[in-house]
Amino acid sequence: MGEAQARARQQQRVEELCAASVRALAGDAALHFRGGRLHQGSRALPLDAPHLQPKLELDGFGALRGAADALALRLVHSDAELHRRLAPADPIERQLFGLLEQLRVESLAPVALPGLRHNLAQCFWRWAQAYVDSRLAESARGMLLLALVLAVRARLTNEPTPEALGELVETTRAMLVRRIARELHALGGTRHDQRAYAAHARAMAATVAALLASRDDERGAAAGTDAHDDERRAALERLLMPGEDAGSGVTLAASGASRVLAESADGYRVYTRAYDREVEAATLVRSALLGELRERLDRRIAAQRVNFGRLARQLQALLARPQADGWDGAQEDGRIDGRRLAQLVASPAERRLFRQERIEPHADTLLTFLVDCSGSMKEPIEAVAMIVDVLARALEMAGAGCEVLGFTTGAWNGGRTQRDWMRAGRPRHPGRLNEVCHMVFKSADTPWRRARRGVAALLKADLFREGIDGEAVDWAVARMHGRAERRRILLVVSDGSPMDAATALANDEHYLGQHLRDVVQRHEAVRDAEIAGIGVGLDLSPYYTRSQVLDLSAPPGPRVFQEILELIAGHGRR
Repeated sequence: MGEAQARARQQQRVEELCAASVRALAGDAALHFRGGRLHQGSRALPLDAPHLQPKLELDGFGALRGAADALALRLVHSDAELHRRLAPADPIERQLFGLLEQLRVESLAPVALPGLRHNLAQCFWRWAQAYVDSRLAESARGMLLLALVLAVRARLTNEPTPEALGELVETTRAMLVRRIARELHALGGTRHDQRAYAAHARAMAATVAALLASRDDERGAAAGTDAHDDERRAALERLLMPGEDAGSGVTLAASGASRVLAESADGYRVYTRAYDREVEAATLVRSALLGELRERLDRRIAAQRVNFGRLARQLQALLARPQADGWDGAQEDGRIDGRRLAQLVASPAERRLFRQERIEPHADTLLTFLVDCSGSMKEPIEAVAMIVDVLARALEMAGAGCEVLGFTTGAWNGGRTQRDWMRAGRPRHPGRLNEVCHMVFKSADTPWRRARRGVAALLKADLFREGIDGEAVDWAVARMHGRAERRRILLVVSDGSPMDAATALANDEHYLGQHLRDVVQRHEAVRDAEIAGIGVGLDLSPYYTRSQVLDLSAPPGPRVFQEILELIAGHGRR
């Protein structure tokens, strides 16, 4: 496992623990981390304070726990709708108002939870020291913000400020306290009443915003202009939120909101489905070549010396549930077996006259692998094919169903669909502008032995073009609906965000990505399938509530299979 992969795994495990702690404190099962941010369902919770972004490798586990605890206290003690209504209209004052509200809720940490209070303090003071070390306090504006935060926190919590920090901000804090003395004094007495506290916080935010605007060394010649207001706002954001990356060491999948999709009355559009197709992947490859690809895949699997029996037992332990499966007769206790009463007459000493219900583990599960067959997946596809083939075989041994599906496009850059659109005069925002190709490498009804050649078609490089993920997820889940299995799991294997050049150019950059998020959230809401993402060297958490990052730079070993088992079990990133 590479260093970046190890850091990502550690970050994921820490986030799992922090999310569990937040759910317990806030009493909300919908809380989870996604993309390094705490989400409530599909909504990212606001970060109104700079100390809520610690990094594991720099600040340690305690600081991350402190940030998670601080977010939980915000959910418990702050009414988000009331906060929104009371917030000032000016952007800078609104940012300061949010910071003051966060400090209020942290001051309400229960005395009966000393560990929580310790985590909050560790998180805050590590941030304060990092703020100074990064030289953000060397400007007048930076020093003023640090003095404000330290003065308010000391007033609300009655905790002393470390001597070095106190000496650093002493002059600025004295000047500031003279300006906000009345509001600062009132904050401590109203911290249990959000509405009363907000009145003083608004006044304080207005005073500090005016002081920030008057710092001569950062005003510049354009004071009072709209451009300067934007510059001041950006400068304040850099001071309050310096670097919002999650710091996991693994690239986060690019994502963003689609303006076209948000403004569309029809939602997601497809220009035409006339050229879409669903095919058996084996029919796209010559028989002789398919045999060669299968031999190549078999050699790769044999070299890894996979213990299929052990893997099947692990899968059965994860997926199987006890189920009645007939009766065992000739037992010495249980229910009387009427068919053996005659034997009691013939042999009064006979005791084996009972029967017991037989309970056997049964994996009533369908697990579908949906493989991204876009061009960038050509490099890792051999490792992916090996993983999918091994798990498909082990799932069959465990008594579970398995499908292997893939998705790509019928052409590069739109193909026939784009040509039809151009002939029609290029109407605005046509929606999806390519022909999709959904491929079945192994169906749920086909045993692995018969489907093994079809799985090898994953190695055919010229099948890989572009990726329209959202429709592929809908297609894979729809195939599950016709099945009898009670539990349905969909694992999407991808190395990037949805991408089709023609669709992006005719709509906007995030059109397909936004659609994928919408599709996953819809299925999660109705719970018709458990969906998770397997990122090949990429963190897919912006799209999937549960995801796992795999490092396939080296041949897949037991560690890779263990990580996938953890994801199936539900212990991946939530």
